[in-house]
Amino acid sequence: MGPVNIYAVVAVPVFILIACEIIYCLFKKNNLYGFQDSIMGIGTMFMAQCLNIALVAPIMITYSWIYDNYALFHFENTWWVLALGYIFGDFLFYWFHRAGHRINIFWAAHVPHHSAEELNYAVALRASLTQRAASFLFYWPLCILGFTPTTVITIVAINLVYQLIPHTRVIKHYPAWIEAWLNSPYHHQVHHAVNPIYWDKNYGGTLIIWDKIFGTYQEQVEPIYYGVSVPPKSWNPFYINFHWFICIWNDVLKTQSWVDKFKIWIMPPSWRPRDLPSHSEPPPLGYTPENKYTSAYFKGSTVYLSAQLLFAFYTLFPVINPQTPLNPWQMTALSALIFLQVYNWSLFLEAKPLAKVIETIRLIMLSYLISMWPLEIQYPYMKMIVITGSIASFIYMLFFIDTKTILPAPENKHVVLPL
Repeated sequence: MGPVNIYAVVAVPVFILIACEIIYCLFKKNNLYGFQDSIMGIGTMFMAQCLNIALVAPIMITYSWIYDNYALFHFENTWWVLALGYIFGDFLFYWFHRAGHRINIFWAAHVPHHSAEELNYAVALRASLTQRAASFLFYWPLCILGFTPTTVITIVAINLVYQLIPHTRVIKHYPAWIEAWLNSPYHHQVHHAVNPIYWDKNYGGTLIIWDKIFGTYQEQVEPIYYGVSVPPKSWNPFYINFHWFICIWNDVLKTQSWVDKFKIWIMPPSWRPRDLPSHSEPPPLGYTPENKYTSAYFKGSTVYLSAQLLFAFYTLFPVINPQTPLNPWQMTALSALIFLQVYNWSLFLEAKPLAKVIETIRLIMLSYLISMWPLEIQYPYMKMIVITGSIASFIYMLFFIDTKTILPAPENKHVVLPL
């Protein structure tokens, strides 16, 4: 039996959790959700999930080879073995996460998650396209200890699912006796802060004790602002995912030092080649940014993108379902259309002229492919829903999205909650 796709199992509960947080925030009028940031955060998650499915096979092959040839023990999946594996897996996550902040190439893979200027459950889903491949470079010791590859991947997945919970500002504290050892919203708010005093702190995934042991724990001592010091300032999901790789590569091209051309990839993100100026000075203590990044957008696009979010969630299931009726080429084609769909969202949010043209092509391709594929047994109504939804989407675009009317970027101020 292959590894359980825990993300497919928890997808509906996670979206219910996000919906509850959104409704609560709207009721409280606390401005902890921005539409543009949230829609692209969830969109990058859709893209990452498509890519993760493709990574499972090579990861399983690699882990199986390590387990078959080098395992010191061969553990059975008893409850205590799984608990021990989870704790050790969380320990490895701490070091993976720490490397993701202290080594430039790993930061480039991790920074898309931090580039959001808010902390909520939609931000929790703001996933990187490259981080999953990097993360599994750190978990092979579990196979050497004697945990099966299936167990390892399941442990890692459950660990990541737990990490959704601390990504909120709605919850401030757990009881002190729990917060002393468990990662909580209070701890993780520090980790996502752009304030210099909070940089590179509170790496723990499930357990915060690793930070306390290894000297990276930080309490909240000043109001928190979220984001990164060099933000992408774009909704383009590809630029969000690769903007720090681009920054590094630009430095590689600019520096005249051949040593620094290689060194920059493994140095901390703040390090600069000797002949290049430093990044902009870090904000001073008490830094208070005014507005989060927003963009001008087409009139009528907000309702359309909200509906497309649900549409994408529905069409994602044949990709992430381990018992999918689709073959690998069909899964690849559907994943590519989901990638294109999320990219199109950024075009609508940034009022790009080709948005409606590209979206029309995507809807035609999606309807055609879904109508040709053998989905009837597992998804008996999918063909009808997708074709009907595509026609309705086109009609709405045609009559209700006015590309000649561009609405100004919405004001979205940073909200500071009391310590």
